[in-house]
Amino acid sequence: MKRLTYMAVWGAALGMSLVAVACHIDVDHPKNNPITYGESYMETYLATDKAAYNPGEEVHFTLNKMPQSAATVRYKQGNTVIKEEPLTGTEWTWTPPEDDFTGYMVDLYTTDDGGQTVLGSIGVDVSSDPKVFPRNGFLSEYGKKSQSEIDQVMDNLCRHHITYVQFQDWHYKHHMPLAGTPAAPMDVWTDIISRDCYRSTVDGYIQAGHERNMRSLFYNLAYGALNDAAADGVSEDWYTWTDPDLVNKDAHQLGSPFKSWIYVMNVKKQGWIDYLGQRTSDVYKVFDFDGYQVDQLGARGGIYDAQGNYDDNQQAGYTHFLQEMKRLEPEKRLVMNAVDGFGDVEIANAGVVDFYYTEVWSKGSFTAISDKITDYSRQANRQFEDEDNPAINGRDRQVMLAAYMNYDYGKIGKGEFNTPGVLMANAAIHAWGGAHLELGEHMLNNEYFPNSNLRMRGELEIATIIYYDFITAYQNFLRGGGDFTGVTATTDDERLAFNQWPPVQGQVATVGRLLPDGKTAVAHLLNYTDATTLDWCDSNADQTEQQRVTDVPVTIAIDGTPTSAVKAVWCATPDADYGVAQAVDFTQDGNNISFTLPSLKYWTMVVVEYE
Repeated sequence: MKRLTYMAVWGAALGMSLVAVACHIDVDHPKNNPITYGESYMETYLATDKAAYNPGEEVHFTLNKMPQSAATVRYKQGNTVIKEEPLTGTEWTWTPPEDDFTGYMVDLYTTDDGGQTVLGSIGVDVSSDPKVFPRNGFLSEYGKKSQSEIDQVMDNLCRHHITYVQFQDWHYKHHMPLAGTPAAPMDVWTDIISRDCYRSTVDGYIQAGHERNMRSLFYNLAYGALNDAAADGVSEDWYTWTDPDLVNKDAHQLGSPFKSWIYVMNVKKQGWIDYLGQRTSDVYKVFDFDGYQVDQLGARGGIYDAQGNYDDNQQAGYTHFLQEMKRLEPEKRLVMNAVDGFGDVEIANAGVVDFYYTEVWSKGSFTAISDKITDYSRQANRQFEDEDNPAINGRDRQVMLAAYMNYDYGKIGKGEFNTPGVLMANAAIHAWGGAHLELGEHMLNNEYFPNSNLRMRGELEIATIIYYDFITAYQNFLRGGGDFTGVTATTDDERLAFNQWPPVQGQVATVGRLLPDGKTAVAHLLNYTDATTLDWCDSNADQTEQQRVTDVPVTIAIDGTPTSAVKAVWCATPDADYGVAQAVDFTQDGNNISFTLPSLKYWTMVVVEYE
């Protein structure tokens, strides 16, 4: 549970419709598709049939309409062209190389006397297991839905290459997530605020996700119980108390319209672990979920157990809890929320989660983003040791941030996300190698996932698609491991000034990474030249748009790079040319590399390849 999931956000949330607004992706019906019609119109709209592909699997492409001029389809890994072919229709297939855990950029372009014009693009992820490069989305409403409604939501997530779908607030009770029994599950149940949830809808979403090669994770607390838990077999010995006399049970206190407070169980008690483990196994007997997204309430201070013993280190129980959940269901996946970093070491030490997940409550500077990613990713058992898939071994576990944009602004009422704030946050998250949980039936504004107070403008919907294509296509450069390093950048152009991270208003911040191959270095340029705030979540939705600059002479020096000659320099940005990479001419003077930067708005990635 997000730390404030069931708190004051309800004052605003309950005044709105709980029916989520989906970004419907259906290329066969463009008038019903806000991504290709209306304010979000994309002249060239590409889609694939799956969010990711296994090595050797065909990729099926769909194009909304043929361009007016003859176009070429180009397949690239980084800036290396793998294949080109004429575009001959609105549907075609491509079989990528056999390489596992590799991202590709596929674009359409035309040529004329002025050179090449990119019409559109799409990223492709070839990965046998999504935990190497996870991209998370969510669902939040499970009323009676048709197959068409389910497909529209899942097609949208597929278009953003979402590989894990988190089923938020889907369950019956925290201590008994399955409604009914495995032998006789309920077809309809009500959640904690009496919303109807349909088994057919949950099943439909799971199946639709599997058809698109997405993994489905069901949400539940590690230690929640409602006020009727005793009747369901929950022992008094498993509770926690706020006083040594055992008068007041620790609880997340909730008012109307909630059915119950959420009582905090003792995650260290083996009896509770066994009980919840069995209830979790019951879920898997009915629903084909791929795993369990474990939540918590963050730091709550000291508590007392049923014997009156004081305990201010409940997070120490997370390691054993996760290992027990894995032991009980070894084929199922696990993820656990380290709320603002709480319990991150213990979660990492369990060694069983697919990726590191943390809900960011540290407000203020963009350094809260970089600190969360780097601190968590350095924890124990950072790398995978996977007996079933040795190709994963030695790879870093990734960091996923649940980071809520325009947070305070969204409390006021209905409105729109501020595009510059969202894109600047995503640029920082991805440049630092993280990923962002933000997309579901709508974009997240706060910890109550069904809240859709803020909608995405058309420009943001388009930009978000391109950003997700970008992080998918260049996943090996963004999240493929290696070490962060410093980047010194200079220019004689008065339009820009550079500094090494952290950001400074009025300047461009640099972040570097040396990739594991020892022959590739990456420099990220993050633009804060026109920033009015360095608040990463743009709480009041008042961040300003960054002005695009082009053709800037730049010299960069990336610390720790090889002494060998540079063989290529290329740039890519999600803010121009649909993210397609562009080679640039350069000169090298020792560690200094000089070139003309084609374009910078929010974020440009510069890749240097050595002999």
